[in-house]
Amino acid sequence: MTIEIIATSRTAQGTGASRRLRRTGRVPGIVYGVGDAVAIELDHNNLYYALRNEAFHASILSLNLNGKAESVLLRDFQMHPYKQQVLHIDFQRVDLNKAMHTKVPLHFTNTEVAPGVKLGGGIVNHVLNELEVVCLPGVLPEFIEVDLSNLQLGHSIHVSDIKLPAGVALAGHHHAADAVATIQVPRGAGEAATAEA
Repeated sequence: MTIEIIATSRTAQGTGASRRLRRTGRVPGIVYGVGDAVAIELDHNNLYYALRNEAFHASILSLNLNGKAESVLLRDFQMHPYKQQVLHIDFQRVDLNKAMHTKVPLHFTNTEVAPGVKLGGGIVNHVLNELEVVCLPGVLPEFIEVDLSNLQLGHSIHVSDIKLPAGVALAGHHHAADAVATIQVPRGAGEAATAEA
């Protein structure tokens, strides 16, 4: 499924121009990467609801800029400190034939049936919520699944235990021994057992 965003280029730039743009229900942004950087504007409401979709953050998007489609990746966005308002957004053009570095969210499954939780009364601690990967844009996963169904109390799942989709490799700064999730004894449980003894 390809997510499409509709944008138009803008000529007026600067703080005052961006403020005026936001008052009309538009969001200033930029597209950079292969070729020249282009200042753009997008509809605020469509963009705000798209940002609430996890796939929007970790997928190749189709940016319809002045009627011409480009493959882009969301790189950054700024929100207002207390209003539900997107202030600015950055997209990066993607070369479909060139490997790219990006972060992919982790989805933890079977948490409630893990022996450490079900039998041991432990609590799952998510050490990492995303992994940085290298892959071609065409095989970029929306998320990577981490199965906790065999995790015992006091044990961890490590980066080396995660099965990556075909064509996807970990970026250099992740180590095989890095913990992704652990099941820990709840803090009060150890103290209560000591008091009973």
